[in-house]
Amino acid sequence: MKKRVVITGMGIVAPNAHGLEAYEDALRNGRSGIRFIPELRNLNFACRIGGVPQDFDTILKRYFDHEKRLSINDNIGYASVSAVDAWMDAGLTVPDAEDDRVDWDSGAIIGSGRSGMDTIATQLVPMVNEGKVRRMGSRIVEQVMNSGASACIAGLLALGNQVTSNSSACSTGNEALIEGMWRIRAGLAKRMLAGGSEGALPFVWGGFDAMGAMCCKFNEEPEKGSRPMSASACGLVPGSGGAVLILEELETALERGARVYAEVLGGAVNSGGHRMGGSITASNPEGVRRCIQSAVADAGIEPGEIDAINGHLTADFMDPMEVHIWSEALDLGPADFPYIQSTKSLVGHCLGAAGAVECAAVVLQLHKGFIHPSVNCEDIHPGIADFAHKVPQSCLEIPGLRTMATADFGFGNMNSCIIFRKWDQ
Repeated sequence: MKKRVVITGMGIVAPNAHGLEAYEDALRNGRSGIRFIPELRNLNFACRIGGVPQDFDTILKRYFDHEKRLSINDNIGYASVSAVDAWMDAGLTVPDAEDDRVDWDSGAIIGSGRSGMDTIATQLVPMVNEGKVRRMGSRIVEQVMNSGASACIAGLLALGNQVTSNSSACSTGNEALIEGMWRIRAGLAKRMLAGGSEGALPFVWGGFDAMGAMCCKFNEEPEKGSRPMSASACGLVPGSGGAVLILEELETALERGARVYAEVLGGAVNSGGHRMGGSITASNPEGVRRCIQSAVADAGIEPGEIDAINGHLTADFMDPMEVHIWSEALDLGPADFPYIQSTKSLVGHCLGAAGAVECAAVVLQLHKGFIHPSVNCEDIHPGIADFAHKVPQSCLEIPGLRTMATADFGFGNMNSCIIFRKWDQ
């Protein structure tokens, strides 16, 4: 019999908030974290807005001393702060650095889309090209390796179980949670930190700008730029940040008297194989449909039990198609369709961190009984006009909110979907 998996802690560094209380307030009030970024103007980007966590240098100083910060870039920093917050939120104690004990039952899967790009672009490449290799120092390796964030977190928390990083474009954060769930279900770990992070980097965003995939019509009104499901949507707004969730075996959580936010009922990942309209940049609709249905089947629920959906919904031409795929996959028409929202309307597309940032939003909503608004879609796309009444544009208080699905469908034609249920002992 597979082990049941619950969420016992969360940490969040988002463009519109740091910490669960502030994040909940931002979600409830539809507060955007998207701002004008002068650096993008100076670099001749068409899109000059983005979601970036505010005052993060100040936040980082509260967590780590100067010596430790020398090994931390933004990507590792967002993940590490989120992990420490999640660990303490779960009622666990951060070990002293001099304590040699190892927690063999706890591990971490922390992903990113392009780890360490800031260090690579501003330090590694220039110094190698200038023949200054011996002046780089050894810390640069910690910052540029793909597993830099998970390795840092393992040291902070003395994790002795599997510690690794994953990367699946937009699906990265969800995939980390699903893999953590699988490991606990199989009895290979009692506790897994899972999530994702992404630095705020023009070196990452530049390719999307070159593709014309980013919003460039709202540079003067940044908070209106991210417009999922809107008729005037004009591309994604780049975002950054990190989130980590503590996945724990139910029996272990109950034994230690942990507060439980929600249960992870099930999840699924797949690929569309770059066929049937799918490509490196577009989803195969059949792959998306199968992923959703597989997640529902893994959760052991009926589609009609889903109260709300946190969609991929990036503010591009795929949004209407995604809504219709959800409808087909669940076999639910406009009349009985769940509420559907886009957290990206408030924080932008956080790339490798997107799934984790959105999972934290979903679990908070289930725990507190509300559905946050999707902003900037007052002009709902005509292709989904029949579903307009299911797109909340103000916060809905729903004490009976019980089951939510969240999904991301990423570049590379990779898909992920997770089903959460409010915890009720």
